[in-house]
Amino acid sequence: MDHQRFDPNLAFASLDVQERYAENKLRELLEYLETNSPFYQRRFQAKGLSAKGFGHIGELQDFPFTTKEELQQYNWDFLCVPRNAVREYMTSSGTMGASVVIALTEQDLQRLAYNEQQSFLCADGQPGDTYQLALTLDRMFMAGMAYYSGIRAMGASVIRTGPGLPQMQWETIQRMGTNSLVAVPSFLLNLMTWAKEHGISLQQSGIKKVICIGENLRNPDFTLRDLAGKIHAEWPIQLYGTYAATELQTAFTECSTGKGGHHQPDLIWVEIVDDSGTVLPDGEAGEVVISTLGIEGMPLLRYKTGDIAALYAEPCSCGRKSKRLGPIIGRKGQRIKYHGTTLYPAAIFDVMANEPIVKEYLLELTLDALGNDDLILRLAVDEAPDSCKSFLEEMFQSRLRVKPKIVFTALQELQQLIAQNSGRKISRFLDSRIK
Repeated sequence: MDHQRFDPNLAFASLDVQERYAENKLRELLEYLETNSPFYQRRFQAKGLSAKGFGHIGELQDFPFTTKEELQQYNWDFLCVPRNAVREYMTSSGTMGASVVIALTEQDLQRLAYNEQQSFLCADGQPGDTYQLALTLDRMFMAGMAYYSGIRAMGASVIRTGPGLPQMQWETIQRMGTNSLVAVPSFLLNLMTWAKEHGISLQQSGIKKVICIGENLRNPDFTLRDLAGKIHAEWPIQLYGTYAATELQTAFTECSTGKGGHHQPDLIWVEIVDDSGTVLPDGEAGEVVISTLGIEGMPLLRYKTGDIAALYAEPCSCGRKSKRLGPIIGRKGQRIKYHGTTLYPAAIFDVMANEPIVKEYLLELTLDALGNDDLILRLAVDEAPDSCKSFLEEMFQSRLRVKPKIVFTALQELQQLIAQNSGRKISRFLDSRIK
């Protein structure tokens, strides 16, 4: 594989130029996999495929998808380099199953830093900024390493506070003059509450922008979700949404227009497919499928992420002509059909995260006696259950057109259930359906 320098200006070129670049890089990827990947060597041979037959982008559809289950089952068969060429091992969070190991070479680590450098620049980052990382850098977590490396590559300063308590975060902000944060949006609510309780002016805090990770900021029409709207209304800062997955080693990051995460065309190729695997036109929502470009250790071809979103091709007012990935609507494996309505857990979570009387929540998906999806919403509230049940049911009916079964649970018991259901990331969705 030709590991020439990546092109940060490619995102500003026409889509035709980006596609021609991708064709060359995808051809290199196929040749590299055919030569070095035990998994893809078997796959190509079984399907009678060869890199030599690849001529243009449309022919990529002749090659099969790669699934998370295959990556889990044949993890080490995806490794394309000797083990002594690996410089770091990281793991996915295993949201929908067992985690997988991702092995990175030195060049992969440099690519990861470049990816986030470009992401932070897209989100109006500057060399003089000071970023505070309110997330973990341990436990083989790729995102923390990526942000840290990208900020440094951009020439900005970085403070590794980790996901510590609000008091420590604010003390660090005030002492170090932090002007930018990298954090989970819901954690910003904790920072805001602590600030108001301790006389800290949000307007004069010095924080100008936040790179938001792990949670959606926007609805499919790009309007702010309730959580983001609440933050923005009380704290006049710029919020930038992101989308990434460990397996991709690449991020989609919003610019200040907030119209989707910008595709980095020199690092990745994106397709959106329907349930039958047919590639959908721009603007239609389907499963996000990724082919990685320029990765040595564990490159992936047509990897099905399980996430549902749409691509948008109109040039952005920021000057980039690269496509933009819209907000993640949900995960394909978490799609729920309930009383004739299709929805995803994220829609319910958005309602719960912004309801003051709700202290904690867990959504459980089961099957009823007829084998249909059934929803149970376990809630810990700070009011008498009888007094708020009707209010909550009516709120769900008006917002989502469904009424999940509400089961009130003691806060400590519910926290224990959530802890048992969570790995590295907090998970408030429990799928108890019989497989």
